[in-house]
Amino acid sequence: MTGRPGAGKARARGNIETLRSGALRVRVYAGIDPVTKKRHNLIDVVPAGPRARRQAEVIRDRFLHEVAEKRNPRTSATVAQLLTRYLDQFDGAPNTLTLYRGYARNHILPFLGHLKVGELDADVLDSLYAEHRRCRSHCSGRRSFQHRTDGPHACDERCRPHECRPLAASSVRHIHFLLSGAYTRAVRWRWVAVNPIGQATPPPAPRSNPQPPSARNAARIVTESFRDPDWGALVWTAMTTGARRGELCAIRISALNLDEGRETVWLRRAIRKEHGRLVEAELKSHQQRRVALDAETVVVLREHIERCRARCAALGIDLAPDAFLFSGAPDGSTFARPDGVTQRYERLADRLGIDTTFHKLRHYSATELITGGVDPRTVAGRLGHGGGGTTTLKTYTAWVSEADQRAATGLGAGMPQRPAEIDPGERARADPRHPYEKVAAEIGRRIRDGELRSNSPGPTAAELAGTLGVSVATAKRGVALAKQWGLLIDGGHGGPRVAEQPIAPAGLPAAAEPPAGVPMTAEGAFLLDLVVRRRGQDVARFSTAADPRDPDELREVLVDAVLRQGGSEATIAEYEMDVRRGGEEALITTFVVSRRRLF
Repeated sequence: MTGRPGAGKARARGNIETLRSGALRVRVYAGIDPVTKKRHNLIDVVPAGPRARRQAEVIRDRFLHEVAEKRNPRTSATVAQLLTRYLDQFDGAPNTLTLYRGYARNHILPFLGHLKVGELDADVLDSLYAEHRRCRSHCSGRRSFQHRTDGPHACDERCRPHECRPLAASSVRHIHFLLSGAYTRAVRWRWVAVNPIGQATPPPAPRSNPQPPSARNAARIVTESFRDPDWGALVWTAMTTGARRGELCAIRISALNLDEGRETVWLRRAIRKEHGRLVEAELKSHQQRRVALDAETVVVLREHIERCRARCAALGIDLAPDAFLFSGAPDGSTFARPDGVTQRYERLADRLGIDTTFHKLRHYSATELITGGVDPRTVAGRLGHGGGGTTTLKTYTAWVSEADQRAATGLGAGMPQRPAEIDPGERARADPRHPYEKVAAEIGRRIRDGELRSNSPGPTAAELAGTLGVSVATAKRGVALAKQWGLLIDGGHGGPRVAEQPIAPAGLPAAAEPPAGVPMTAEGAFLLDLVVRRRGQDVARFSTAADPRDPDELREVLVDAVLRQGGSEATIAEYEMDVRRGGEEALITTFVVSRRRLF
């Protein structure tokens, strides 16, 4: 049955049909469907009844007004079709695309995929988010048993009653963002007239709660990381620049400018995973930036590059100008893996008993800058945040502001004291890490304990391999290292013999056993915690391996510390140094050099 006679042209576009059941079907032509390229009609069915005709006419008039005002859905496409087209055209990061596809597949399409795009409203979305907060597995609500596999198996502790766990609030917000982006495109494509996603209420974002390491823990982290100078340089750079781990791994030597007065690092690329493999890609904010470096960070990076060049020279290869700054390859041809950086940092934090993550070094950098009075806009620029003034970084080729230079200077002054670099040979004695180093250290312990006496036969490689649980080859390498340390001498066909051991100088205390976890070399050097003061004010804190009984060795350590602070040996009488064993609070001595060079 068609519309009433005499209706205008607009009315002619719609009709009301009577079905066999007595119900009325309203149909209004709304143009060509942009998805299917077929005729698109707005259809609704009114149940039979005394007021059915009047209701059908109201619906027809509403449809006609929506078509006239272009407020009607122009397509009968479903939410599944919309999401498929939106994700096919998604121009964000590959990781984000993979995440969104997983959310669509697991948490959106099972509930909304069959709906037409014009049927989605706030009520449906709120019901969807409520389901997500009820159970991430979307169970039926009945008591069920969750098996570890769908195939035939013998149940064990992994098979247990199902427990509903909500989807994380951040995941629900990501689903909201995905739907909002898709419907924003749908409005632009004129599939729908309005975006209904803004009317729904996703879980609120948690309040920001950065937890950077404390100053004391930061000092412990720096000290521990510099046991390996290359690793220490990476951690130090992360603390002072606030760069993300992927940005640090992608820094090339050519991106550094270490000339006096223009010390900067140019963050241009980042290492991230795309399609299952690690690649160099654009920065997260898609904006390159220069970050000013403080004086101490410049020293750290110069020393790091010199170590890299020395290793290349020893291997007869060149260090390319565009080599990666932090690399596992001697020539810097490969980048460090971001996941490897995170895992190594977590192991470091576990050893120190500090609850922290690598990302919180960014929090540490930001906190130190803001505490030092640097304006948030400059802090945002250094950290590469998307808001807070980062538009100034669009001219990154010339952007090194005075405020950023002040920020670098202030941050460098507040950084914890970097420990003095230990010679590899001295490090092996003070802190044996490798199995053969531990074999040599065990020989030294036996000599100190009197188990091995001067000029007596030394232990054989076979004996050490059996007692220490290492291979004979490792034991032989340990014996060779003990000879380099002067603990053993070559006894010819009779095997190695114990060398003559020096007697402790008179008037100084005999070496005591170090506390648990504090290494001591065969020559009696402890890992010491030192505090240097000038005229009663602390100027340096660091750790090094030294013999606290040897005044000449302590004097050399103090002189080195004074020189690093910009002083000279002529002013050493103005300084004093507290000496403690590593990890202990008890003071061994306060070392002072008088003008007469007396202890």
